[in-house]
Amino acid sequence: MMNNSVSDNSFYIESDEEDEEKELNKGEADADGNDSDSSNFSNDNQQANKLSSHSIAWPQSYRQSMDLYSSVPSPSIGFLGTPSLSRLSSSFLSSSLTRRHTPETIPSAKPLLQPTADEAQRRSSHALLPPIPSRRSMLKKDSVKVSHEVPIPRHCSYGQAVVNGINVLCGVGILSTPYAAKQGGWLGLSILLIFAILSFYTGILLRACLDSEPGLETYPDVGQAAFGTTGRIAISVILYAELYACCIEYIILESDNLSSLFPNAHLSLGGIELDSHVLFALLTTLAVLPTVWLRDLSILSYISAGGVIASVLVSLCLLWIGLVDGVGFEHKGTPLNLATLPVALGVYGYCYSGHAVFPNIYTSMANRNQFPAVLLACFGICTALYAGVAVMGYTMFGDATLSQFTLNLPPDLVATKVAVWTTVVNPFTKYALTISPIAMSLEELIPSTNAKSYLYSILIRTGLVISTLVVGLSVPFFGLVMSLIGSLLTMLVTLILPCACFLRILRGKASSLQATLCIAVITVGAASSVYGTYSALSKIIESLNQ
Repeated sequence: MMNNSVSDNSFYIESDEEDEEKELNKGEADADGNDSDSSNFSNDNQQANKLSSHSIAWPQSYRQSMDLYSSVPSPSIGFLGTPSLSRLSSSFLSSSLTRRHTPETIPSAKPLLQPTADEAQRRSSHALLPPIPSRRSMLKKDSVKVSHEVPIPRHCSYGQAVVNGINVLCGVGILSTPYAAKQGGWLGLSILLIFAILSFYTGILLRACLDSEPGLETYPDVGQAAFGTTGRIAISVILYAELYACCIEYIILESDNLSSLFPNAHLSLGGIELDSHVLFALLTTLAVLPTVWLRDLSILSYISAGGVIASVLVSLCLLWIGLVDGVGFEHKGTPLNLATLPVALGVYGYCYSGHAVFPNIYTSMANRNQFPAVLLACFGICTALYAGVAVMGYTMFGDATLSQFTLNLPPDLVATKVAVWTTVVNPFTKYALTISPIAMSLEELIPSTNAKSYLYSILIRTGLVISTLVVGLSVPFFGLVMSLIGSLLTMLVTLILPCACFLRILRGKASSLQATLCIAVITVGAASSVYGTYSALSKIIESLNQ
């Protein structure tokens, strides 16, 4: 079994509660001599062993890294309830670079009493996960503790879950919905609604997969339960590829919007002339690089919760410019654009790429029966926001609509500057959170005994950031890259894989209606993926040749 620099000295779960449960079971068996108690104890042990098997394979850091999205602390306002603490992040600076004994690290010295084989397996496989739940322990306690004795509550309220869900769903995709409306026409907007319904349904299917057996807490866990270790690794790679592609989009986004603010910016470096796009892409990379080295990303997870506010703010700026500043909503648009409809398919699909985090949001809820209502609220609010921006942007700019509506806004207006600067600032907080899961998964491959593991960690994170710059400069087409991501990756993550895992895990238990619906969703997802991917790649190649 592989060791990793993250899990070797951080986030060991205390097992006091499990020990208390064993003692309780033992006492009951001795006092009563009841066979049923010992049978229950044996069943609990079997469940514990089954739980461990879901998280010993790569990547073990997935739960910890994704909890930064699903445990964003919400403001303590009425309906949101008590804000939950964000899961503390142990970055490579605390786990690899820092060798001193701090409250967030585990001593590297070997204990006097070596752990048993079962205990060692439990620690290694659950270093980043909550302790194994059981019937008695769930009644006794609502939170778990990590080694530094900071409680991690697992009682996210309905309001907090909705805020976290909207924060995951409503991202930079909102900037491109007017562009998608132009590419697909007015009838193409129906695709947005269809994808919202299908994505809501597959979110419910993921919940059914998580509830199918104990110990399933993340999307890779579901993949392993369905298709074994191969399924876990394949789904993890797809999820990480989607995150990596989002980081590329951030670089392109920053370059485009900063260039619109400072179009005449340029720099001569060693005889090489850097125009505004290349210059701002380079500056963005240098600016976000230190954030991937942060010791604690929980601060960024709190700041990135402002993504919801940012999305609403840029939407209001668009409305203000159309109504108050006199741009107007005069363009009629076209009913349907069949030639460019596949591009719209990918962009609309990208808007609903939140399934990677939904299992974490579900398992963090105090009342998990409210999860369907949470999904309904998230998809309803985000779809209304997406559709509203699409209609406003397309009627304001018509066929001149660009891949980001912020690039169409009149540059001399105050509302334009507010919208563009909001768009520019937001990705700076999200970049590190997006790239961190990929970096942590790669760091797991570093032998923890290697004295120079800190060097590898620095190289991995720095290399990832630089590579996003290189790719972003190579294919600087924000809308087309978004369409490619939505078609190739999001269709897999959001539509195809949840249905495939559901049919595999619950085979024989799913009704004929459920099976039929799953096959229909897989068919729609596969057709959209092939059609959209081919179209996006063709247009990217065509743009590069020009």
